[in-house]
Amino acid sequence: MEAAVVDAGSRLLKAGPAIPDQAPAMIIPTQMKRMVEDGSMGDSSLCEDITVDPVVRGFIRDWDAMEDLLNHVLYTGLGWEIGNEGQILFTDPLSTPKSVREQLVQLMFETFNISGFYASEQAVLSLYAVGRISGCSVDIGHGKIDIAPVIEGAVQHIASRRFEIGGIDLTKLLAQELGKSNPLVNFSMSDIEKIKEQYSRCAEDELAYSKTKNSCHIEKHTLPDGQVITIGRERYTVGEALFQPSLLGLDAHGIVEQLVRSISTVSSDNHRQLLENTVLCGGTASMPGFEERFQKEAGLCSSAIRPALVKPPEYMPENLTMYSAWVGGAILAKVVFPQNQHVTKADYDETGPSIVHRKCF
Repeated sequence: MEAAVVDAGSRLLKAGPAIPDQAPAMIIPTQMKRMVEDGSMGDSSLCEDITVDPVVRGFIRDWDAMEDLLNHVLYTGLGWEIGNEGQILFTDPLSTPKSVREQLVQLMFETFNISGFYASEQAVLSLYAVGRISGCSVDIGHGKIDIAPVIEGAVQHIASRRFEIGGIDLTKLLAQELGKSNPLVNFSMSDIEKIKEQYSRCAEDELAYSKTKNSCHIEKHTLPDGQVITIGRERYTVGEALFQPSLLGLDAHGIVEQLVRSISTVSSDNHRQLLENTVLCGGTASMPGFEERFQKEAGLCSSAIRPALVKPPEYMPENLTMYSAWVGGAILAKVVFPQNQHVTKADYDETGPSIVHRKCF
């Protein structure tokens, strides 16, 4: 049985057997609806409000919900059998607290009775997915943005940057902007999320964005309840906020400048290797026009060496940006489990949860 690979994001969970040249077998929402005691959904009008987020800003926060979610993923989704559990590799977000790693390995061995465990950082795995062991990962997730320089498969934590903003904050920004142009419409966040995915795009540059103030194509969109809204400049505001964080009310540099500043704290001997092997990942990074805008901003940045994006190999699955950490995890699982570099049940029984820090790095 192939090892399972699980990448649990704030919005989507990606899981499947470790087959690197295929997309994950499961891509499902991480958010769950809470069932009432008798097993029914209760008053259906309240269902949308009774939701549970096992993962918040990239980190597991609700362990009971996470246990339920993994139970569904492993036994129902991936077909594991109780009493015959396999090996599993998890992806770790940047700066995962030690307590979270320990609680996860404890959950997997004591509740799920797995035979082997490994965890590796998402930044490293995203680089593996494009055939690199050194470079810089720019991961724009639903709940956070991680910028992490990686040298020879090791994250340079001192130089890494984590920002507690992500796709959810861009969704809220879009809701505000659409509320201004459609003041009589009641939006749900799920409506806004779908509108963001369907319409959002990046302007070519800051000047092009400023021109949308005076001239922008207006489209009409019909919501599920029949209300019709107009969408104009708002579609560009979402992407622009990554390059002009002031749109989110933040006094901060744009994402390309943040990348350059992060790498500037690493030894200058590594600057070229890191900047010229930059990988974009996360759902927001697949927004139309984002990659082109990133490259254009890179050409204007303050660094003597300009960031350059690595293209994934042709044999890799489409939409690799969306789940590159999962693909990297599948590649790594093919190495660590056959070579017995993982945490075994015997390791766990002898040392306890802290073994994860010694064997998974």
